[in-house]
Amino acid sequence: MAGRPAAETPIDAHLVRALVRTIEGIPDAADLPIAHVADGWDCSIWRLGDDLAVRLPRRAEVAALLDGESRSLAAVAPAVEATGVRVPAVVATGAPAAGYPWTWTVVPFFAGTSGIHVSRERRRGWAARLAAAFGALHSPAPEWHPRNPYRGVPFADRAEVVATRLEACAERVGPDQHAALVAAWEAGLAAPAWEGAPVWIHGDAHPANLIARDDELVAIIDFVDITAGDAAYDLAAAWLVFDGPGRRAFMNASPHVDADTWVRGRAWAAAITALLVAGSDDNLDYERLARESLTELTGRAARLRS
Repeated sequence: MAGRPAAETPIDAHLVRALVRTIEGIPDAADLPIAHVADGWDCSIWRLGDDLAVRLPRRAEVAALLDGESRSLAAVAPAVEATGVRVPAVVATGAPAAGYPWTWTVVPFFAGTSGIHVSRERRRGWAARLAAAFGALHSPAPEWHPRNPYRGVPFADRAEVVATRLEACAERVGPDQHAALVAAWEAGLAAPAWEGAPVWIHGDAHPANLIARDDELVAIIDFVDITAGDAAYDLAAAWLVFDGPGRRAFMNASPHVDADTWVRGRAWAAAITALLVAGSDDNLDYERLARESLTELTGRAARLRS
C-alpha cells in the first residue's frame, strides 16, 4: 500500500551480522550467510542460512507488539501446523545490541512464493488447507491475548473510520462498484454480532502473507497483528485471496462457519478493499489485489482511476 512508514532506525547487513553474533541457542549462527529478503511495513527480513530468518522491527510501535506476537505464536503453532501449514514460531529472541534499540527474533524461513504473486486460479488448490489452518487457529484465546483496537472488533467500533474510507475510494471506482462496497459493509453492520468467546485471529490474512511452493500452501506469515475476536475478520480472505471457484471450495471446507459470519467476513473484505483502493497507487502488487478483490466483491471487472 502507499505510504509505507519509513524505518525509524537504519538496518543493513552489517547491523544484522553484528546482532546475529549475539544470539544464543543456534549452532554456528555467526558463520551462517545472511541475505536481505524484504522490508515490509513492520519488519525487515533477512535470511540466515538455509532454514532461518532474522526479523527486525522497523518502528518502535511494531517492536512493542513483538513480545505478544511471539507468545501468541507459541500458543497457536502446534494446532495450526498439525494441518500441514507452517507458521513462524520464534526459534530465538535477540536483545537490543550494536545500536539497534529493540528486541528482534529468529524464525523459520519458508522457501516459496508469496501468494500475492500467484494467480487466483492457481490459489484455488489452497482452499481446503487454508480453511483447515483457520479452523485450527480460530480457537478460544486466553485472557492474556494481545489487544488490537482495529482487528476483529465489533463493527460499530469501526463504522466511522470505514465510512470515511469508503467515501475516499469513491473517486477511483465506478458508482455501481462503490455502491456494492457500501452495501457489503452495511450488511455486516446489520448482521448479528459475534457472541462467542474471542477466538485467535491472524488479523492480516491477505495473499502477501501466504507462502506457496509447487502450487501448495505451505505457510502463513506475519502475525504481528494477531489478536482475538470475531473470526470473520480473517474470513475476509474468501474475497481477498480467492476467485469464485476457490471461494466456494474455501467455504465448503469451513462447515463450522455460519451464514452470518460469512456476511461479516464479506463486509470486512469490503472495508479492506476500500483501504487498498484508496492507498495502492504506488504499489502494483497491492493495486492488483485491490482491483481483483473489488471484482470478486461486486461481480464487475474493476479498473481503478488514477
